[in-house]
Amino acid sequence: MNLNPVEIKAFVPALDFTISKAFYEAIGFEIKFTDNELAYLLCGNCSFLLHKFPVKEFAENLMMHLLVESVEDWHAHLTEQNIAERFGVRLGALETQPWGMRDFVLFDPSGVLWRIAQNV
Repeated sequence: MNLNPVEIKAFVPALDFTISKAFYEAIGFEIKFTDNELAYLLCGNCSFLLHKFPVKEFAENLMMHLLVESVEDWHAHLTEQNIAERFGVRLGALETQPWGMRDFVLFDPSGVLWRIAQNV
């Protein structure tokens, strides 16, 4: 019996599907597939499914974690791209956490909270 998983993907809700796709492309994800309700997004070896699902309460209670090689580069990239201003989202400051990570928060246009982190 082979019970080894290959991968796991989250369905991230999008209140405004068009704006959310533009946001994720702007931060560095590539849209590999899209139709009217679903988009497959990829950055390096990480991917997720963006789903047209306009339920604000769900979006605002979802948290994603993206582990990266250089959290400083990610933060600089998002700052240089004016992501917060362009999309009306919140980009937090870099912080070193007591659990051995350096991270920052980023809210997407639907209110999904992302923690972008690096092991230290």
